[in-house]
Amino acid sequence: MRILVIEDNRDILANVLDYLQLEGYVTDCAEDGLSGLHLAATQHYDLIVLDVMLPAIDGFEVCRRLREDGRNYTPIIMLTARDTLEDRLRGFAHGADDYLVKPFALSELAARIEAVLRRIAGGGKRRLEVGDICYDLDTLEASRAGKPLRLNPIELKLLEILMRKSPAVVRRETLEEALWGENLPGSDSLRSHIYQLRQVMDKPFPSALLHTVHGVGFRLAAAENGY
Repeated sequence: MRILVIEDNRDILANVLDYLQLEGYVTDCAEDGLSGLHLAATQHYDLIVLDVMLPAIDGFEVCRRLREDGRNYTPIIMLTARDTLEDRLRGFAHGADDYLVKPFALSELAARIEAVLRRIAGGGKRRLEVGDICYDLDTLEASRAGKPLRLNPIELKLLEILMRKSPAVVRRETLEEALWGENLPGSDSLRSHIYQLRQVMDKPFPSALLHTVHGVGFRLAAAENGY
């Protein structure tokens, strides 16, 4: 198994690399976001350990570019000293598979790596399912009750984020940042894409799965969990 560690703190980086090598992993490393992004995009890794606070571009942006621009779904464990719920949700919205708060025990990091790799090996992250909606992350094909859903790339990304977080609520600002970063095209852009997603995903079917949590955001949940 080959792991990429992207971390700018040299002491933490050295400790993580030494420990993972003792555990039998082949490791590579980068000390800034751009170098890490380049390695992740051009080399094969089984998993990426990604710090959030990085020079050049931060870990959230590295994760977003890999998932959205590169269509790279290598599992990612994010490392950060920022432990608020909003930070964790932001990481998951960008496509992270797990989130470990500093300071952490190296044995816990190794355990989380093993857990994520087992889940991926079992197909747990390649095919998302919520209720009767299925989304294949390899083919980018979505369906509900066996019927294909025709969605544009932004709507597919919205669906992926909501499915990964289901049945949790995802805040509007978290969705907007995951979709557009700092280049938000307009205040009504998210609303328009949510509306179109509903038209395709909910309107032709007897029950709605996409729910608005007024003043907060949106959640995707099977009927029994809906509002």
